[in-house]
Amino acid sequence: MAAAVSETDHETEPPETLKEQVTEFLKSWCEMVLELGRGCRDILQQTVVTEDSFVVQKLGGPVARVSSRLRFLNEFLPEDRDPVHAWPVIFFVFILALSALNLNGGHDGLAPAVKKVLVHPPSASRIQLPDGRHLAYREIGVPADRARFSLMAPHSFLSSRLAGIPGVKIPLLEEFGVRLVSYDLPGFGESDPHPSRNLNSSAFDMLHLADAVGVDDKFWVLGYSGGSIHAWAALRYVPHRIAGAAVVAPMISPYEPSMTKEEMRSIWGESLPRRKLMYYLARRLPKLLSFFYRRSFLSGKHGRIEKLMSVSLGRRDEILTEGATFEDFWHRDVEESVRQGNTKPFIEEAILQVSNWGFSLADLQVQRKCYRNGIFPWLKSLYSLAECELAGFLGPIHIWQPAFQSCKAVSFDSSMNIKCEEHDLFFYCCGLERGMDDQAVPQGMIDHISRVLPGATMHKLPNEGHFSFFFFCDECHRQIFSTLFGSPQGPLEQATNGGEILSEGDMEEQSLATDSTNK
Repeated sequence: MAAAVSETDHETEPPETLKEQVTEFLKSWCEMVLELGRGCRDILQQTVVTEDSFVVQKLGGPVARVSSRLRFLNEFLPEDRDPVHAWPVIFFVFILALSALNLNGGHDGLAPAVKKVLVHPPSASRIQLPDGRHLAYREIGVPADRARFSLMAPHSFLSSRLAGIPGVKIPLLEEFGVRLVSYDLPGFGESDPHPSRNLNSSAFDMLHLADAVGVDDKFWVLGYSGGSIHAWAALRYVPHRIAGAAVVAPMISPYEPSMTKEEMRSIWGESLPRRKLMYYLARRLPKLLSFFYRRSFLSGKHGRIEKLMSVSLGRRDEILTEGATFEDFWHRDVEESVRQGNTKPFIEEAILQVSNWGFSLADLQVQRKCYRNGIFPWLKSLYSLAECELAGFLGPIHIWQPAFQSCKAVSFDSSMNIKCEEHDLFFYCCGLERGMDDQAVPQGMIDHISRVLPGATMHKLPNEGHFSFFFFCDECHRQIFSTLFGSPQGPLEQATNGGEILSEGDMEEQSLATDSTNK
């Protein structure tokens, strides 16, 4: 009878579902993992953590010293909490919180969409250089046969021939009779790369381009920011073809050996940590720059200019760069600059900025050089009869740079921002020497240039930034042209006899001949 009852109960029990089977399996699996972990812990305690183990002998001392220094943190824990168990939990929760913040930040609906870098069809004019390379260029303004002045403009880092003078108006170029020729450096834009370029080859590339586009006389050179190193090179290697130079926010090598300790301290003290790292890598480990460039402006996505260029923007530059006009120009210029998708030209440019140029800016200063080799020149020198000639660059050099001034009277606006009453500027502290808005070029570089080139004309800009003076500023562009070329005279007039341009003397002779014929 009992057997019958047990068989009946066994038959009425419901079978285990799949969920219950999976649950039991997971429980058993977790128990085995737990036992395995305990076993591994016991093995570590018995073999590795013992006093005579290799790990304890090597790391025991340093770990003990670090633990003693961080022991004061245990005072922030409750009295009933063991630090050995509490701190791992706190560290784990901290990592989870950072992960959650990063995840939420990545899906923020208010964040602006990241624009992708577009590839545009080729559109540049190109010339072939003597070594077979092609150089892409762009010219605007007055035609070659009517240009009163020719202005060659090498671009800065992460830029292209499209920059030239950003936002310059064609009527302004025509008013001064200026022909502006900008070009892509080797490997940038549509220019072919150079197998081993340096500043000497850069100067002669500029010279060959000027000859190819019909600049028969001397031309002016304009260098902005990183492009100034190519302007310096032109003054050094082809001075006979340069009428004058204009450099805006110029740069020099932060490793220039002729700098004073104060200038060096200013350069390295005012540069951002990331820019210091880029300087060091370009100087010591240039191949590692490829990793950073691939993750920034060669990633296929656009980014903020201050992040890509490793600079800190001032107030005026922030206002400028937030505008739609600047953003459209900047994106198009970067797209042209990275067209070839190769890191090598950018690495080469970074190396040129921090390497030995083969000359010093002091070599550009006008100085009298006398040839006294040999006994007879030496005897002549005793009577001041030695043959001497002027060396250096004999033409004018104009430098525009945001100035450094002190503020003696400050007030606060409605937003509690510090305002300098003396110069009508913001964010300046009373009685302290502070930079204006240009935080891309350290003051030490400007001090060095002023010291070694006393003959250059320095134009200080107390209310401008690194970008605000040169980009989309009509009055600033007019100021540059007026300084370089004087009063606007318009383009040259074409004569009617076969298209030749007559000089003033020829025109007077032609007028006298006409008068005598009429008589």
